Amino acid sequence: MRQRTIRTLKDGEFRRLTGVKRPTFELMLKVLRKAEREKRAQGGRPNSVSLADRLLMALTYWREYRTYFHIAQSYRIEESVCYRNIRWIEDALIKSGAFRLPGKKALLTSDVGYEVVLVDATETPVERPKKSKPAATPARKSGTR
Repeated sequence: MRQRTIRTLKDGEFRRLTGVKRPTFELMLKVLRKAEREKRAQGGRPNSVSLADRLLMALTYWREYRTYFHIAQSYRIEESVCYRNIRWIEDALIKSGAFRLPGKKALLTSDVGYEVVLVDATETPVERPKKSKPAATPARKSGTR
């Protein structure tokens, strides 16, 4: 599904499809536009897929776990181009630092109280009858030699 077709979706449907809210999508686009300007300053061939579609391609990959082949077929591009686009999106978003989750130390120093529920998942032995010597010895068959 292309970016121009999802503009008409309601906010809830947009989030169900992409996994992010519209303002987050727009913020991602803003970060990616800046990264693309920096990349294009060095020169190179322009991408055949729009930036919004490339972002949607990456969100589809993360959300639905579709293969690069299937995503490439949807956008009518080569599989290797799809891979390079998604990797570039990932690297640019990570490099920006705007979408990074707080680390463990930040969680430990925060004032938010967490409720922890522990589930006992230890192994328990399977109950089987004990082997005894008389039960394990087969009876002799009489009349057979």
